[in-house]
Amino acid sequence: MRFNISSRTIAIILSLLVAAVLTTLAWLAPTLPFEQGVLAAGITIAACFLLLYLMFEALIFREINNIYEGLENIKRKEFRRMSNKFLFRPEPLKRMRDEILDMAQRKQQEIDELKRLQALRREFLADVSHELKTPIFAAQGFVHTILDDDDVDEFTRKKFLQKAATSLDALDALVQDLVTISQLEKGVVRMRRQRFELGQLVQDIFEQLELKAARRHVMLELMPQTTSSLVVADRNRIRQVLINLIDNAIKYGRENGHVRVSFAETGKRLRVQVQDDGEGIPKQHQNRIFERFYRIDKSRTRESREAGGSGLGLAISKHIVEAHKSAIRVRSEPGEGTTLEFKLPRPRHIPEQTASGEVNVPE
Repeated sequence: MRFNISSRTIAIILSLLVAAVLTTLAWLAPTLPFEQGVLAAGITIAACFLLLYLMFEALIFREINNIYEGLENIKRKEFRRMSNKFLFRPEPLKRMRDEILDMAQRKQQEIDELKRLQALRREFLADVSHELKTPIFAAQGFVHTILDDDDVDEFTRKKFLQKAATSLDALDALVQDLVTISQLEKGVVRMRRQRFELGQLVQDIFEQLELKAARRHVMLELMPQTTSSLVVADRNRIRQVLINLIDNAIKYGRENGHVRVSFAETGKRLRVQVQDDGEGIPKQHQNRIFERFYRIDKSRTRESREAGGSGLGLAISKHIVEAHKSAIRVRSEPGEGTTLEFKLPRPRHIPEQTASGEVNVPE
């Protein structure tokens, strides 16, 4: 049964009890011998102390209970132990203060994280709208030019339609990348792991990108392999990762430079490195280059758009590598180029190969 007694009532009761004890002492003290008077005074002091302590504890801890009940309603999992477990422990108010401050700090961190995510969401929406508008407006301009001018010759008409088609192809690629990254973030994309030779995949990608590299006079090099490059991974997804990394190395590396891909065995995994000799990435940008649509400067934004990039390549690559239980790491110094690396699992044993040289391996 719980009694709701106000603090004023408790204070009045406490005052009356203390007054009664002191009055009794004052009434009996003159009639007692000296030794008994000293003993009675000691007993009175002890009784007053015990009385004050018990009443003070009851008053304070009732308020503590109310505070903890409120905290329990806010977050039950964090405050399962109620204040009666702290009764008569040293410095109970300090304990309560520390817990409240700790909870306040956690709540502030949650608020800061929500603010950061909100800012990222606004930035992402602004970037998406900008990236979508660019090809749409371009295609719209070319089509309306043809429609509004009846005197456009066949050559110009075909040229403008080709430019509109190119813009719409870029828009389609952007939408496909947005769908891909959304599926990767939700975890609905299943990695189809199989055994394959990574070195041969890199050579195929080099052939695909050799014209782009030739325009910038960049030499593509697969460093001499001192170990087998057999891995177990989703070949198509890893191909997508390597195309993104090598394509970025070509675009942002030094003209007349080199883009090198190398492998190194690290225990049960194979480390893959893609290195360029470009300007490098400043420290303050290295943790953000895998964010969607993040680019270091505006000139890179224009270059990427002209080259058909969606701004999502590194973000997609990051999610694909993480789905393989790994992470992409960046090492870069201004003026010394950039190296991006990740690791892939190696096969535990060599199973019987099919005609294509690839064997499905259970995850």
